[in-house]
Amino acid sequence: QVTSAGNAAGTGARIALLDRQSRADIRHIVRNIEKVETAVEPSFQNHFVDAMAIPHKTAKYRHLSTVVDLPTQTSQPSNDSERRRRRRRR
Repeated sequence: QVTSAGNAAGTGARIALLDRQSRADIRHIVRNIEKVETAVEPSFQNHFVDAMAIPHKTAKYRHLSTVVDLPTQTSQPSNDSERRRRRRRR
């Protein structure tokens, strides 16, 4: 199971300081966490940025338009090297 903690450091710190049982629970949970390092994948940033677009910038979701109104398509660079060059200029 993968979940996102979001920006929960402050809330977690308050809970750990104020509640002994929660502090024990936190210790137990932390021992079982498996960290997945995404930065080791060379193209992670490109995949991440593409996935933030609505709809997804590179993956075609054919049925998405039946559920939501999609924005008008704009022209995209034809290949990855063109896309990288374009990003550097900004």
